[in-house]
Amino acid sequence: MKKYTKILLFCGALYFPIYFLLDFTSSILYRGYNYKDQAISELSAIGAPTKPIWSVTGPVLNVLLIAFGIGIWRTAQKRSLRLTGILILAWGIMSFGWSFFPMNMRGNIGSVSDTGHLFMAGLTVLLMTIFIAIGSGAKRTRFRIYSILTILVMLAFGGYVGMQAPKVAAQLPTPWMGIMERIGVFSPMIWVMVLAIFLLRDQKNQPEIKQNIL
Repeated sequence: MKKYTKILLFCGALYFPIYFLLDFTSSILYRGYNYKDQAISELSAIGAPTKPIWSVTGPVLNVLLIAFGIGIWRTAQKRSLRLTGILILAWGIMSFGWSFFPMNMRGNIGSVSDTGHLFMAGLTVLLMTIFIAIGSGAKRTRFRIYSILTILVMLAFGGYVGMQAPKVAAQLPTPWMGIMERIGVFSPMIWVMVLAIFLLRDQKNQPEIKQNIL
């Protein structure tokens, strides 16, 4: 049973590396795409040549989050950490909604799908903020400080990208938006990876911990 729990927790450590590889590889395959200036969502936009890659890989990433959420819930001794697991699981389930609301390419933005895409983005940021804040108490003071900094970075850079949205719709230049968005998006994903590593280490150092039963 413990072996399977470690696999579930390891899924959390895999999420960011796979996402980063998907993002970077897609940006290379998409001829004319500017990694520095363009949004991540443009890689999976309607009509983008790399959309099929995201359509296939996206659900796999969602399953990793669901598995990690279950792994946290099974091993958590604190109520706050157990709730964090539930919220990450919810994030994984909710993320399947991205496939129903892809954005349009620059110059064609304005459909219901684009509105849904923005709603999904806002809901995801809210959910991330909540589970990082709750999960910040999983470890000692340093992890709590790291968690607070993660939230601040995510909101600050995410806010900057939000202000650039009208320029994307108008097909205007958006210098550095790609880098800014990636800092805001990657920061909570790295937080998830760090939490997974901590929990895996705890499993190794404390084999006597009694696990919850699904």
